[in-house]
Amino acid sequence: MSDTFPPGFLWGTATAAYQIEGAARENGRTPSIWDTFSHTPGKVARGDTGDIAVDHFHRRAEDVRLMADLGVNAYRFSVSWPRVQPTGRGPAIQRGLDFYRALVDDLLGHGIEPVLTLYHWDLPQELEAAGGWPERETAYRFAEYARSVGEALGDRVQRWTTLNEPWCSAFLGYASGVHAPGRTDPAAALRAAHHLNLGHGLAGQVLRSVLPADARLSVSLNPSAVRARTQSPADLDARRRIDALANRIFTGPMLNGAYPEDLFADTARITDWSFVHAADLATIRRPLDSLGINYYAPAVVSAATDEFAGRHDGHGESEHSPWPGADSVAFHQPPGELTEMGWSVDPSGLYDLLMRYTREAPGLPLMVTENGAAYADRPGADGTVHDPDRIRYLHGHLAAVRRAIDDGADVRGYFLWSLLDNFEWAYGYGKRFGAVHVDYETQRRTPKSSALWYARLAGTGVLPEVPVG
Repeated sequence: MSDTFPPGFLWGTATAAYQIEGAARENGRTPSIWDTFSHTPGKVARGDTGDIAVDHFHRRAEDVRLMADLGVNAYRFSVSWPRVQPTGRGPAIQRGLDFYRALVDDLLGHGIEPVLTLYHWDLPQELEAAGGWPERETAYRFAEYARSVGEALGDRVQRWTTLNEPWCSAFLGYASGVHAPGRTDPAAALRAAHHLNLGHGLAGQVLRSVLPADARLSVSLNPSAVRARTQSPADLDARRRIDALANRIFTGPMLNGAYPEDLFADTARITDWSFVHAADLATIRRPLDSLGINYYAPAVVSAATDEFAGRHDGHGESEHSPWPGADSVAFHQPPGELTEMGWSVDPSGLYDLLMRYTREAPGLPLMVTENGAAYADRPGADGTVHDPDRIRYLHGHLAAVRRAIDDGADVRGYFLWSLLDNFEWAYGYGKRFGAVHVDYETQRRTPKSSALWYARLAGTGVLPEVPVG
């Protein structure tokens, strides 16, 4: 296997607006569902919020210079919907757009390609008050917002992503309730999944109409590498059920224009799917220029038994399942090394997903739009931050990407999650995914040893060895 990646490969880092920006009440920004959720007692560890986060709103130029110093050639970021369109309706506010204009100009000035995500979970609270993603109207509001951002930034941003991980938005937000808005209604979660799909299609339609012809459109999914614990018929059926809910509920309509029939059968006691209108599937199946894949760990499942009745799926503690129609499925912790999130370290899952979508969507380029790990990183006495576990994690997963390329996968880029330590959703500031350490009291940024290792990779396109010791 070669250690050299193809010419033109994108070496990037990634962030999300609510996790890093702060400035929660500045320049007309109104609350998102994550502002409301994080300020609700008991929802986020230690009562942490994104009010300040890592203050990227005020430290934008510093953070772009940091990226330039690391030698990355792409940066995947998200736009804060309530910063741009505070009520989720009507005209965008220029003060909100100006922040992203300045960010993009800074990136381009340093030779870094902006990769813009329209939605990374920060729905304006006013739209949630009107019903949120379970309501069809939210998909149309999303398309209106996409138009505003497209018209403002289309002259300088070529790569556009509609949604980030709609599975999390739908099922962690509306079924298990461990993410904002914290609702626990399985039928609402399934409606939300469809309206996120519809919003993706409507936004894509709008963006194609307002962006230059050479603009590139994508979506970032977090498909699950689902594995059956045994080859028994019951365990294989458990795998099928989770594959439908984790993967095919999105790739079915987006890539093939149809929902899987077994998904309808599995969830028939929850909903009749009458919210899917006749023309929706054609709208959702819009041509994509690439498919973004976010990967952290595989899932091992079996049929639930008295011995294995838990739902330890790594998505937070809740008495409510994020898997409507799959109450008969149990999740298992694979053996081996774990990250601070309790997620297994298994690069083979990323390889499997890249090869799967190479087969299922031939001709569609792939991007690894998120991959990384949380570890308990602390500065040493000399102020440096060594994170050898993260370097090993990255090396293993990048080797899996390189192997997939050798085996025929058309992978065009890799985005390390995350550039900075930041607000890790319901875990607050207790989990550090960053290649750059952030002292949350002083906001001082310190590149970890993994950042310097990744910089060598970005500069040469050759996978470096893992340092000894």
